[in-house]
Amino acid sequence: ADTGERIADLAADGQRALLAKGGKGGLGNLHFKTSTNRAPRQFTKGEPGEQKHLKLELRVLADVGLLGMPNAGKSTLIRAISAARPKVADYPFTTLAPNLGVVRTSEAKSFVVADIPGLIEGAADGKGLGHQFLRHVERCPLLVHLVDGSDGDADALAARIEVLNSELRRFNESLAQKQQVIVLNKIDARPELTEIARELQARLGQEVLTMSGVSGKGLVELENRLLQLVPAHGT
Repeated sequence: ADTGERIADLAADGQRALLAKGGKGGLGNLHFKTSTNRAPRQFTKGEPGEQKHLKLELRVLADVGLLGMPNAGKSTLIRAISAARPKVADYPFTTLAPNLGVVRTSEAKSFVVADIPGLIEGAADGKGLGHQFLRHVERCPLLVHLVDGSDGDADALAARIEVLNSELRRFNESLAQKQQVIVLNKIDARPELTEIARELQARLGQEVLTMSGVSGKGLVELENRLLQLVPAHGT
C-alpha cells in the first residue's frame, strides 16, 4: 500500500539511510563441510528481504533561490552574475527546469543561486507550470524576488509582489517566511525605478534593490548584498 511516509531526507554530504532491510542469509555448503564429507551438497535457503516501491525526489541545494513571474528576467540575471547559461527568450516560461549558477565575487568568495521557472497567479491550482519546482528552493536560506519594473507605479508593483508571496504561502507557509530581498529589474529602461524602490521599501518593510540584467547596472551591488546575507556556508 502507498503510505506516503517520508523515510529519509538526505540534505548533507555523507548522510545515509536504510531504505529496506535485506533478508537473513542462508547457510552455504561450506557450513556443512566435515572431515568425512569434504564436498557437501547441503545448504539452507535464506529469508527474503523487504520489498518497497520508493519515490525518489531531487531537491537542489543552493544558498539563494531566485523567484519571479515569467519574463521578469531571472534567466538573464543568472547569466549575468554566473557562468550558468539558461535559455533566454522574450516569451513566458522559457525556463522549464531549475538552473544552478555559482556567483563568484571580487572578494574571492562564492555562493550558489537556483533559478526556477516563473510563477503566475493560480500556480497552486496548476496554472502555468504550477508549484512543481518550488521544492527546489525550500532549502534556500535566502530568496530573491525579481520583479519586472519596466511599467507600473508602486501600487502595481506591490500587487505583483503580493501575488507571488500569496502563491508561496499556498505552497508552504514556512517558505513564505524566509528572508527575502525584492529586486526591481530593468532600471535601464526606467530611471525613476530607484525612487519607486524607496517607496516600496518603506511600504513593505522589506529591502528593495534595483538593477538591470541587460546593462549590468546594479549587479555588483546586488552580488555584494547577497554575499552579506547568505549564511556562513556560502564559500
